[in-house]
Amino acid sequence: MKNSQDFITIDHLLVFGNHGVYSEENALGQKFYVTAKLFLDTRAAGLDDELEQSVNYGTICKEIHGFFQEHTYRLIEAVAEHLAAHLLMFDEKIRGVELTISKPWAPIGLPVDTVSVTIQRKWHTAYIALGSNVGNKAAYLIEAIEQLGQIKGCRVERVSDFIVTEPYGGVPQDDFLNAVLKMETLMKPEELLIVLHSIEATANRVREIHWGPRTLDLDILFYDDEIYQSKDLVIPHVDMEHREFVLQPMCQIAPYYMHPVFRKSMKQMYDELMMEQRR
Repeated sequence: MKNSQDFITIDHLLVFGNHGVYSEENALGQKFYVTAKLFLDTRAAGLDDELEQSVNYGTICKEIHGFFQEHTYRLIEAVAEHLAAHLLMFDEKIRGVELTISKPWAPIGLPVDTVSVTIQRKWHTAYIALGSNVGNKAAYLIEAIEQLGQIKGCRVERVSDFIVTEPYGGVPQDDFLNAVLKMETLMKPEELLIVLHSIEATANRVREIHWGPRTLDLDILFYDDEIYQSKDLVIPHVDMEHREFVLQPMCQIAPYYMHPVFRKSMKQMYDELMMEQRR
């Protein structure tokens, strides 16, 4: 896990919970073992010898115990997924987690010591481009930023200034108001894309004309340093090297962020675009 090479391990914490496919498992409950590896930067705690600089593993054990008491899931995969999100949102110092949920004496009709599932989850950094050229443009951008900040598993960290830009793509229309934000998310790229489309829909976004007018446009520019392509999504966002409305706000909030394909900083790409436009 790349968030941090440091970690704290809680090994085989015994907890009781009502999780399982069978009704008797949900009704009677059973024992589970939880092993949690918490990735964080322990440097400050090691130098200062202060608990406040680290993660209190006693508190985390109580959180895990409480989570098992308060929730019921059919699958241990679901237990692991939701517990990972809970721990990552519980303490900002935890940058990633590796969880193993073990189920002793699983009711499979055969002798087995334990059945377990192990997952790794972490915070991801994403940069999102925002644009609007219909109606109250600033209100659409502000509402989108607020909605993103309210979604579970998302944290908006920085937002650029709003800038006015000319339309891109040759379709006659009003000027745009654009911005870029930096966020952290527990979502995978396709999951984040669905959320962005949902926010666009609340702003009555329609997709009738390519590069046409829109109340709200939200695009994933970067997601960690990943190079990703699917039927619906390409990361990094294509053609940004020619888009001043992307590079200018990126330079404001992350001028030295390196494009994972071109291996150029945002400032370098913006300066090159400005030189090209002056020719």
